[in-house]
Amino acid sequence: MRVVTFGEIMLRLQPENYLRFVQADRLEATFGGAEANVAVSLANFGADAAFVTKLPSHEIGQSAVNSLRKFGVDTSLILRGGDRVGIYYCEKGASQRPSKVIYDRAGSAFQTSEKEEYDWESILKGADWLHFTGITPALSPKLAAAAEEGAKTARKLGVTVSCDLNFRKKLWSKEEAGRAMSAICRYVDVCIANEEDAKDVFGIQAENSDVTSGKLDREGYIDVAKKLSEKFGFRAVAITLRESLSASDNNWSAMLYTGKEAYFSKKYPVHIVDRVGGGDSFGAGLIFAMLSGYTPSDALGFAVAASALKHSVEGDFNMVSKEEVETLRKGDGSGRVQR
Repeated sequence: MRVVTFGEIMLRLQPENYLRFVQADRLEATFGGAEANVAVSLANFGADAAFVTKLPSHEIGQSAVNSLRKFGVDTSLILRGGDRVGIYYCEKGASQRPSKVIYDRAGSAFQTSEKEEYDWESILKGADWLHFTGITPALSPKLAAAAEEGAKTARKLGVTVSCDLNFRKKLWSKEEAGRAMSAICRYVDVCIANEEDAKDVFGIQAENSDVTSGKLDREGYIDVAKKLSEKFGFRAVAITLRESLSASDNNWSAMLYTGKEAYFSKKYPVHIVDRVGGGDSFGAGLIFAMLSGYTPSDALGFAVAASALKHSVEGDFNMVSKEEVETLRKGDGSGRVQR
């Protein structure tokens, strides 16, 4: 299986442990970004994963490329040029204090790239799947056009397209997101969202649910998935369901709606080491399982298990294997030492 992902990889800077920004006199540096995270997860599962972006030719840009290469991601499609790598600062939350993210990505090589730089016919040659998120079109109108062109070309070539709505209010407004994503989603086969995305982007809200209090109603999310499928003709809609008890402890599950049937996963209580990338690891697990021919129920189970494990891993990337995910999916969540 060959999966192509399209988006921005950034330098992630964060205080050590659980220090606040204003306490820190040094920052830890790693790399991450939604679509890059998906590519790394897929490569760790054994898939042929390629990442498409644009990065400067200098050493920081090369370090970003190297961070992908060491996990087996195909970086041959990455464009080189521009002046800077996007940055995001992450302050990890704990207990009742939420995590915080500050973006510094304006003017990055990817954010300023042109639609015409991406030759989708060539990029998608031999691909089975194209994945991107709502973060990419949020970065500029040119990238929104590029994502739409990529999805349109994939549809023409018979390549499956998935999109994680991933609404980020720090990047664009709900109105801007609704317009751009409505155009792009015409060419999407598999839509991935969280409890709030459908409401924020398309105004489709689950009844009897309150994400702040952690109250989630199953029937409400089935209705959301049905409405999304009817609106855009999605082949499948997956919605992750996070019950936020605190910044440190969540209940984590998901729903998959396909073939007019709704499937719900088991619920995992997760004690969070790092929640950034949790949704991306879910998307990667779902893509891998669907391409591997899993039943809808098993595909959902694999995706949720993969993302539950990600919450225990520092950094954006999900450093787990297919075998580790399968062990959890099949019921062994004991965490006992393996000797």
